[in-house]
Amino acid sequence: MAKQIGIDLGTSNTMIYLKDKGIVLRAPSVVSLDRTTKEVIASGTTAKRMVGKTPGNILALRPLKDGVITDLHTTSLMLHDFFERMDMTSFFNRPVALVCIPYGVTGVERRAVEDATFEAGAKNVGLIDQPIAAAVGAGIQISKARGAMVVDLGGGVSETAILSLGGVVQSNSLRVAGNELDIAIVNYLKQTRNILIGDITAEVLKKRIGTAVSDIDRGSMEVCGRDLRTGLAVTIEVKSGEVREAIKEPLSEIISMVKMTLEETPPELSADIFDFGIVLVGGGSLLPGIDRAISDRTGIRVIIAKKPMEAVCRGLGRMLQSAGDFSEFVKYKVK
Repeated sequence: MAKQIGIDLGTSNTMIYLKDKGIVLRAPSVVSLDRTTKEVIASGTTAKRMVGKTPGNILALRPLKDGVITDLHTTSLMLHDFFERMDMTSFFNRPVALVCIPYGVTGVERRAVEDATFEAGAKNVGLIDQPIAAAVGAGIQISKARGAMVVDLGGGVSETAILSLGGVVQSNSLRVAGNELDIAIVNYLKQTRNILIGDITAEVLKKRIGTAVSDIDRGSMEVCGRDLRTGLAVTIEVKSGEVREAIKEPLSEIISMVKMTLEETPPELSADIFDFGIVLVGGGSLLPGIDRAISDRTGIRVIIAKKPMEAVCRGLGRMLQSAGDFSEFVKYKVK
């Protein structure tokens, strides 16, 4: 019998759920290739460690950007390597894959996800809108005639969605998310300290000492970078307040999008959301104080889902475990 899998194919990380087993893979969406043969050298965590450190004969690539595929063939190679690592494909047995996609992507972008998953070795491919999977994973009863709001703060895209009666009533997306916060930290230190650091170092700063509100202080951290005046390597101490200041502008854009979605929501659903609250999912919701920052701007209670980074993948898993209950949302294609 073909294995049934759910794939949360994210800009920063990919997670795979195997029916009856749970989440079996969590890995960065990075793959390294031999420049000449185009064969996969490594994928996931090992490949991420190579970013910015590869010799001329190796390419370390992120094949997704802003929530969509930018390099179809490289994405298929990465997925195929993940499938092989988890022993999901064989000559006689190819998996049935349910893949989530950002809401409102173009037909071309939808087909790119389907084609990459087929090329990776899947037999059947179904697509599901990410806000629906996130809501299911967060424990929201999406089939009820009650408004619910989900905010997904991912690596490449931030999405807001108002759900009712099993569908998306109102949605907005912004290609400002975790990766843009990392870039903002790099630019801030370049402008204020004349120090150039890499994106990976910026991500570590954000995770270890970053905050969204001024009354949370997470101390400081030493990082190594290049002094732009001398060109030499130097170690500096970065304070939590500096990281907060660096990411203030992109965070404000994200919160403004949340507020705009609420302003566009029908009154009856707005009342439901005010009672139920806004549910945060995705890695960005782990930034300390982000729930308070959104609540202060919107006046609505904000709840961070349990294990927010896994919410979308767990939603896919619930759909696989009770396929009949969600058949209206998923139509599989066969190849």
